[in-house]
Amino acid sequence: MWSRQQIRDLVDARVLVADGAMGTEIYAQGVPFEQSFDALNLTRPDIVRRIHRSYVDAGADLIETNTFGANRYRLEKSGFEARVAEINAAGVRLARECANARPPQSRPLVAASMGPIGRPLVPIGRVSEDDARDAFVEQIHALADADPDLLILETFGDLRECLVALDAVRAIVPDAAVIAMTTFTDEGKTLLGHKPVEVVRRLTDAGADLVGANCSVGPQGLEEVVERMLSVPDVRLCVQPNAGLPRLVGGRYVYVTSEDYLAEWALRMATIGVRIIGGCCGTKPLHVRAIRTAIGNRAPARVTQARAFVELEAERSTPAPVASQLQDKLTRRAFVVSVELDPPRGVNPSALIAGAVACKQAGIDAINIADSPLATARMSPLALAVGIQRQVDIDVILHVSCRDRNVLALQSECMGAHALDIRHILCVTGDPPTMGDYPNARGVFEIDSIGLVGLLARLNGGQDLAGKPLKYRTDFRIACAVNPTAEDLASELDRFARKLDAGAQFAMTQPLYDVADLDRFLDNTKPAIPILVGVLPLRNARHAEFIHNEVPGMRIPKAVRDRMRAAGDRGPEEGVRIAREFLALARERVAGAYVMPPFNRFEMAIDVVRP
Repeated sequence: MWSRQQIRDLVDARVLVADGAMGTEIYAQGVPFEQSFDALNLTRPDIVRRIHRSYVDAGADLIETNTFGANRYRLEKSGFEARVAEINAAGVRLARECANARPPQSRPLVAASMGPIGRPLVPIGRVSEDDARDAFVEQIHALADADPDLLILETFGDLRECLVALDAVRAIVPDAAVIAMTTFTDEGKTLLGHKPVEVVRRLTDAGADLVGANCSVGPQGLEEVVERMLSVPDVRLCVQPNAGLPRLVGGRYVYVTSEDYLAEWALRMATIGVRIIGGCCGTKPLHVRAIRTAIGNRAPARVTQARAFVELEAERSTPAPVASQLQDKLTRRAFVVSVELDPPRGVNPSALIAGAVACKQAGIDAINIADSPLATARMSPLALAVGIQRQVDIDVILHVSCRDRNVLALQSECMGAHALDIRHILCVTGDPPTMGDYPNARGVFEIDSIGLVGLLARLNGGQDLAGKPLKYRTDFRIACAVNPTAEDLASELDRFARKLDAGAQFAMTQPLYDVADLDRFLDNTKPAIPILVGVLPLRNARHAEFIHNEVPGMRIPKAVRDRMRAAGDRGPEEGVRIAREFLALARERVAGAYVMPPFNRFEMAIDVVRP
């Protein structure tokens, strides 16, 4: 492999032209996106060879191996995770064959491509930095053994993940030449909010020989990113934009940026100091040939006065705190009661608002608003929360489910709730869509309830989930759920501990019917945060048998079920009586009650807590 000094000397002597897209060129050959493109190194090497040769013939000085996604996580989706070494070795071999077809004086460099693992790291996702590093180490060993000329880390949306990969490279091949590139949005930041100057400095400090941007948006969208990067002294940049934005034409994605336009842009980049220029998604051999013609064999421009960019940080703003009677009572260790109301299936919330009024008049402290429970389509819980809070002087605890939103939408939803003075959030993972109205709908679950607790805690601390400082701080009161009768209780208690570590401030349990279950949970966890015990008054014997026999993780003692059976038509009254008896025993053990009346029968909840 080339040394760090060799690659620096080369790009200090002349501007290099890199190749263009691999993935979209494979797609153009009729291979669907659902198939592993990296595995084609073994299954269809003719396709990969043909693409490499086209870029070599177009005059590329550097070609990238078809190994962008050849790590164990991405390969797992297509069943190739056990063949990481084979696929990476074949990728280098195919590129080397095509490069060696040229005479030595015009032979392109072979850059071994590595991309992100394809799953978010904690705290956004579930993959730890150590696990990601292990996957990168495995791929780096496979690539290094095949002896490419250099390594290229590309299309990282998370700067932290790119740094993990770069650290792994430096540990295994400390003197190897390395390019490291992140991807940027049209706002000029990485997907997780890192700015160009920070990307350059941190990647350079971590040992990258060239840094830069690839994929992202089209040429014009990357121009300001490049100019910001060039404001860092002595930086060596590599830039590979997409060929504009794709359009869906005849069932296929088509990129419309012309070769002449991209070549003109590439020449402008060369004249301001970029050292390696190529293309990403949608760029073809014709684009590379046009760039080669435009740039020729010019020496890199000296960056004597890069355009100055000052990252202006507005003063941090802290929204005015919203008074919370619920929080005040929890702080004073006064017993609190919250009643859950499910949003309506229609568009008229008046019955639920009337229920909230009745709860307030009965002395109840808060209303819980579920987020499409059982994956049924209902009115937005945030809309109902705002409607109640505007008409009733009562605190609202908004459930936010991870089922239907990715991390960006979750953060946006919570920011909107905060702006509307909804400050109590119960973080839930959410029921799978297969349980609900649209079983073929796809759940998102990009993060779970633990990740959502961590997101809100970071927002309270003035950071986003990636740890980037924000210009504001929130004051959410963060609740989590816990099930003391879960079938896998050890796993449930472990998750509860992780929620506490992530920043949960109070907890609400699933419905309980036996105080012994509550005692067992409290003895096992000894929680330092307030616990609101779940209470669900039963309607009749069928209701009791359904919950006990068909709802996972819920248990109703036989004595309770027998009482409901004996009650006959007086089921609701007996259900309330049982709930009152349980709550009387539990009251001294917990900070409050979380009452879940069946079918929004709020009058049953009022009867349960009535003095």
